[in-house]
Amino acid sequence: MSESNGRQYPARPVLGVGALIFDSGRVLLVERGKPPLIGYWSLPGGCVETGETLEGAIAREVLEETGFQISVDSIATVFERIMPDQSGTCEYHYVLIDFYCSIIGGRLEPGDDSRSAAWFDFEALKDLTMTEGTREVIEACCSDRKTCPQVTRP
Repeated sequence: MSESNGRQYPARPVLGVGALIFDSGRVLLVERGKPPLIGYWSLPGGCVETGETLEGAIAREVLEETGFQISVDSIATVFERIMPDQSGTCEYHYVLIDFYCSIIGGRLEPGDDSRSAAWFDFEALKDLTMTEGTREVIEACCSDRKTCPQVTRP
């Protein structure tokens, strides 16, 4: 089995964060530029580094992937993603804490982890190639800015 920054075939689930950034019926998404799922659209975000706060991680990731500086608001949901390989062995296992965030500065410019970053109307999401579960998280969180009490799984 191969190893990719401890993410592929991990000994333990990998902790990550995601940003739900809404504006006038639109959501900010990034097109993944690196494996896994290169070319798929998802929420801006990534892995938490050792010693980094959740809020620090999401602010760093959003800046790196979109060019925007953000304020981190409340937790929106916890999202768990388990991706088995062809043999059924767990190849990837992520636990993602998604936050509502607001833009406070910067300009939209994709970073080195993302091929592209763009705003999408909610209606356009049905035809977009997205990472599994992302559409459901957006739908669950776009109408109500309360913390979701359950873990979201695809």
